[in-house]
Amino acid sequence: MTCNILVGGAWGDEGKGKCITYLCDNDKPNIIARAGVGPNAGHSVEFNGEKYGLRLTPSGFVNREAKLLIGAGVLVDPEVFFHELDYLDKYDIKSRSFMDYRCSMINSEHKDRDRGSEHLFKKIGSTGTGCGPANSDRVLRTAKMAKDLSELENYISDVPLEINEAIDNGEDVFIEGSQGFGLSLYYGTYPYVTSKDTTASTFAADVGVGPTKIDDVIIVFKSYITRVGEGPFPSEMPQEQAEDMGIEEYGTVTGRRRRIGSFDMDLAKEACMINGATQIALTCVDRLYPSCERTQDYSALFGETKDFINEIEEETGIPVTIISTGPDLKATIDLRKELL
Repeated sequence: MTCNILVGGAWGDEGKGKCITYLCDNDKPNIIARAGVGPNAGHSVEFNGEKYGLRLTPSGFVNREAKLLIGAGVLVDPEVFFHELDYLDKYDIKSRSFMDYRCSMINSEHKDRDRGSEHLFKKIGSTGTGCGPANSDRVLRTAKMAKDLSELENYISDVPLEINEAIDNGEDVFIEGSQGFGLSLYYGTYPYVTSKDTTASTFAADVGVGPTKIDDVIIVFKSYITRVGEGPFPSEMPQEQAEDMGIEEYGTVTGRRRRIGSFDMDLAKEACMINGATQIALTCVDRLYPSCERTQDYSALFGETKDFINEIEEETGIPVTIISTGPDLKATIDLRKELL
């Protein structure tokens, strides 16, 4: 039995979708549960030559045997939810996707309020998906919940009960968090943050799992850092410099161009500390060091790549167990057996 949480270590866009897909396809957990804010976070998945952009469905959907759950702490936009049921129909997710009956709903008014807010949409850089106003309504105790919508009645569950029974029965559970540590309402670059906490502790609470039942916290860092929207970015580089490095990225949800920066060790150390990280997954190593593209063997990495990985381990005190060397699942170095 294992219950693991995956979190983002910066401002999102760390490559969580690839890591989640790899781990869920490789480890075959019985339950994959989505935690985090809501459909303002996009996870990109590449599997069997096809690309998917997801906003609510757990990225581990490629594991066809797993039940896919959305925790009570996650905001649900029914339009997004039903769209993804159809979008991923070939993976039979309609028969195995459920949300907690206490999930708060996002409606068109929330999205209008979000996009119409000079402060949220233009100053803070909100995605406009209605998450901030929807969380505001939840705090004010006026939100509608999943149990209040008849069209969702076939997709309702008691998520904490399902997950805790699975753990008690010796099954494996994987909790995937959205956003990133730097966007936490408490610990991020306030006010340029999302509308709730985005650390491992909150992700556990989102799906109703107590801290004593968590085995590992896997924190994902990209080999360089990106950020969409406004806010402080100490290691940011000019776009021209990023282009010279061959790095140009756009947000999954908004399509906005991502700001690019070099790896921030101070942020990484703080993220590991507050999340209680036990493992690091390092992504996009091939973008920073093209010589290692699609490499699956750690011994084949060049010295400068190993030096970079060793520095992260020494500074954070956390082992780098997963190294992504390309978007495809096969382009992964998995060192868990050697290091854990």
